[in-house]
Amino acid sequence: MSLPEIVLAAGARTPFGDFGKSLRDVPLATLGVHAVRASLARAGLDARQADHLVWGNTAPVDHESLFMSRKVALAAGLPEDSSALGVVRACGSGSQAIVSAAQQIMSGHSEIAIAAGGENFSRVPYLAHEVRWGAQRGPFEFVDGLDYIYRCPFTKELMGDTAENLAARFGYGREAMDAWGLMSQQRAAAAMANGFLARQIAPIDVPQDVKGQPPTRRFEHDEFPRPQITAAKLAALKPAFRKDGNGTVTAGNSSGVTDGAAALVVASAAAARRAGIRAEARLVDWAVVGVEPAIMGAGPVPAIRKLLERTRLTVGDIDYFEINEAFAVVNLHAEAQLGIGRERTNLYGGAISIGHPPGATGLRMTMTAMHHLADTGGRFAVISMCLGSGMGMATLIERLAEGLA
Repeated sequence: MSLPEIVLAAGARTPFGDFGKSLRDVPLATLGVHAVRASLARAGLDARQADHLVWGNTAPVDHESLFMSRKVALAAGLPEDSSALGVVRACGSGSQAIVSAAQQIMSGHSEIAIAAGGENFSRVPYLAHEVRWGAQRGPFEFVDGLDYIYRCPFTKELMGDTAENLAARFGYGREAMDAWGLMSQQRAAAAMANGFLARQIAPIDVPQDVKGQPPTRRFEHDEFPRPQITAAKLAALKPAFRKDGNGTVTAGNSSGVTDGAAALVVASAAAARRAGIRAEARLVDWAVVGVEPAIMGAGPVPAIRKLLERTRLTVGDIDYFEINEAFAVVNLHAEAQLGIGRERTNLYGGAISIGHPPGATGLRMTMTAMHHLADTGGRFAVISMCLGSGMGMATLIERLAEGLA
């Protein structure tokens, strides 16, 4: 019995909001439902035709939290007899949503699924562990829930410290990191100006509290990019993680803390034909590997190598790479170790300029790669990222020239 071919279509996402800004008061489920409905509309698909939804997320928030996959599915219009799954694979959670949806289809448990995911870091709560059983006397500590997301479970370092470790071990300098950060901002600015990023975005109404103005406003563009940034301003930033003055990782060469959600239709080729879905790409394969947690940013290198080995391809066979800019050093390392030229990597900005909500990032990168292949006529694209706790993930997609496999 041959496995069904997996196709991808109709990616959509919310604009990504800067931490504590436009999406702060929007429940995560609302963001997820918005992205899923937009994806379904772009596919020309009735929500009742989808039988499964996979939701990627790293930071549970709001009352729905652990039930978010089912909440988003039913609120977006999927039928009650559909199923839902939540997945967590650190910074690869959005990509894992795609892979898990594909696995459901390949195993015969689904035909048309929605891969979705998102974060609202602005709504992550502070935690008081002593309160449940009673603080006896005196002060007690509130713990920032975001610390659970950004701290390595093994080394207890912040993820930025692991980036410093990678830079120190392989000799990547501050100047090179800042140059990558500036390039990311410039590329995102160009992609915003020419409408490339707008093709992904489904604008959303958000609350506003401005005297004399309506209670909501239209939020249409990513909020984190800094198009006016200069090399001089980047060079003036202080190290964010090493306070001894010897650090190289700054806010300007690190990914942005942002909120947002994204979604993508994942289907068997046969089901896509029956439903009239215009498939844009084929999911060819994927790979996930482990690396030393203290240098988790090295993850994309062995993940891409394993993926290429599995598919019998070389770096030269790949037309385009999206490698997540968790930190600029991650990209410098992949560039140096794999020989990937900047002329075919992250051409539309990345996490340094657009931001990085892990549940949505892999989905954003995948739709970026799909649009790039469609625009350029390229065949293959690789989407890869490092994962906190010491892993790397990579997926391979192939453009479908005729729209259907």
